[in-house]
Amino acid sequence: MIIVMQQEATPEQIEAVEKQITDLGYKAHEIVGVERKVIGAIGDERGKERLQMIESMAGVESVFPILKPYKLASRETQPQDSVIDVAGVPVGGKQIAIMAGPCSVESKEQICTTARLIKEAGANIMRGGAFKPRTSPYSFQGLEEEGLKLLLEAKKATGLPIVTEVMNPREVDLVAQYADLMQVGARNVQNFSLLKELGKIKKPILLKRGMMTTIKEFLMSAEYILAEGNRSVILCERGIRTFETATRNTLDLSCIPVLKQETHLPVIVDPSHGTGYWHLVDSMSRAAIAAGADGLMIEVHPDPVHAFSDGPQSLKPEKFAKLIQTLRPFIELMGRSL
Repeated sequence: MIIVMQQEATPEQIEAVEKQITDLGYKAHEIVGVERKVIGAIGDERGKERLQMIESMAGVESVFPILKPYKLASRETQPQDSVIDVAGVPVGGKQIAIMAGPCSVESKEQICTTARLIKEAGANIMRGGAFKPRTSPYSFQGLEEEGLKLLLEAKKATGLPIVTEVMNPREVDLVAQYADLMQVGARNVQNFSLLKELGKIKKPILLKRGMMTTIKEFLMSAEYILAEGNRSVILCERGIRTFETATRNTLDLSCIPVLKQETHLPVIVDPSHGTGYWHLVDSMSRAAIAAGADGLMIEVHPDPVHAFSDGPQSLKPEKFAKLIQTLRPFIELMGRSL
């Protein structure tokens, strides 16, 4: 249910409503609007009729149900777009966020060199994997905490915030010590234990769409994080699995306007995983911006031929710099900035 408070509602009246929501067995989620405060009552659908009585309380203007199953992610709850702050970089506003870096952190020289070059080119967030989920157990799994320490060194050298993946609930606290943005990879989009843990921390979360995940399932995964109290969630489209074999995945750019209609959460696109080939990243990046994406996540490696993982989809730093230059007119055309 959504409880809309009157414009002149006092703090005491708001507190009384929130207490009543809690007493009825629901969680109260405050949503600060432009003109008045809105309170979401989230919980068991079967008893929602009991919440209707709140309409008679002092300071309450109206009470109405949220029809979408993803209550907190829905625009019914929050009509205006969310802007997520990632260590000073806004994601979801007028500015386009550019996250770039290698798939895996391999060495200090590799990550620090890449960080310096992507910043010079125009990136404002650095990506890099310390924990790597791989299809084969024999593939490179990442440097783990040592990789996190190297990411931190690159951050200190460049000032770029860090986005890196967390794979299981046991690693949440460890990764949170280093990361500015915690990434949930495609394979973990429905790892509900992990999502619940991430909902309890105060770090923004980058949630990647699973390769077989519908838009509804994607938003329900975001709801797990939001329902635990963490409102800072960024959605990432990275391609879905179809019958097509010419590309690694099928980049579903049509999901951007659908998500923009359904949710207030920011949406970015990963054209590197979405296609699997570096020479397709340029065109898909431009298409993503044209479709309304709030940012891009692009793999960049100084030596893709010898990359420990995902070399074929990684851009060299000079190609990345050229891509950013070609993107600028598209970004301006969409009324955004870099």
